[in-house]
Amino acid sequence: MSIRVGIVGISGFGGGEAMRLVAGHPAFDLVYAAGEGSAGSRLGDRFPGAPAKLADLVIEKWDPAALPKLDVLFASLPTGASAAPLARVPKDVRIVDIGGDHRYVDGWTYGLADAWPAEIAGKTRIANPGCFPAATLTALAPLLAERLVEPGNIVIDAKTGISGAGRGGGDSTFGFAESNENLVPYGLLKHTHMPEMASTIERLSGGSAAGLVFTPHLVPMTRGILATIYCRGTATTQQCLDAARRFYAGRAFVRVTERPPQTKWATGSNLAFVSYAADPARNLVIAMGVVDNLGKGAAGQALQNANLACGLPETTGLEGAPVWP
Repeated sequence: MSIRVGIVGISGFGGGEAMRLVAGHPAFDLVYAAGEGSAGSRLGDRFPGAPAKLADLVIEKWDPAALPKLDVLFASLPTGASAAPLARVPKDVRIVDIGGDHRYVDGWTYGLADAWPAEIAGKTRIANPGCFPAATLTALAPLLAERLVEPGNIVIDAKTGISGAGRGGGDSTFGFAESNENLVPYGLLKHTHMPEMASTIERLSGGSAAGLVFTPHLVPMTRGILATIYCRGTATTQQCLDAARRFYAGRAFVRVTERPPQTKWATGSNLAFVSYAADPARNLVIAMGVVDNLGKGAAGQALQNANLACGLPETTGLEGAPVWP
């Protein structure tokens, strides 16, 4: 079976990672690539390591009215740039929006693939979670589902590699001289991922997430996210681990570990690692989640969602081991 695939925003980090994964997918055939500044160039010029079968594919200027026949379209565009053009894509084309315009928007399924795969199967409009929510919500979901923590008293301290800023979304702040040997908090109190995290916390717990606090930081590494999440609850460490093992039983991409997870464990993969530490006497539960921000945090989960939408095994094309070291 050949499924015709297109990628919009292919020159960015998320789009480039989607291209890498699609290239190795046994059922997906990349027939359309689109971008802005890279339009007119060959894929092989933009990505010298692209497979020979894709090297001569010409990157087109993004125009939803000029799409070829497609089965799946991955859109990796900056927040605010995808809503209007994607509304013009034919209804029979399955869209996975890796950007932020359609998370918790009517008519779109929020694609937290490891938490509710059955809700994604067969859908034609899927909003991929953001990179920070992918790490945070994967760790929190079992605790919220079993009411082990209070949904209104959650503090998230998350660190991301510089690629999380996007290839075209940064300024001099993200250059080598500024980011090397530096640690930078940003997006305080108003980060774009706050609404989707609050909505999902409320959906999983049935309670209010009004007290949610989220502080992201840029760290001087290329890729990876570690979210350390402080919650109120009287569960023990073992109860948290057991809840996660039950919640993710049979799920291929979530690893529950007794050791605190490290970002390198997930590099280049669609894996998520979760762990917990709790002190019932202090009413404290610490949840930890690790993902590759370009893998599970973007293109990896996007392919997982596309597999579910197309009726394929969700692991198809995603079973490669992480890069180490």
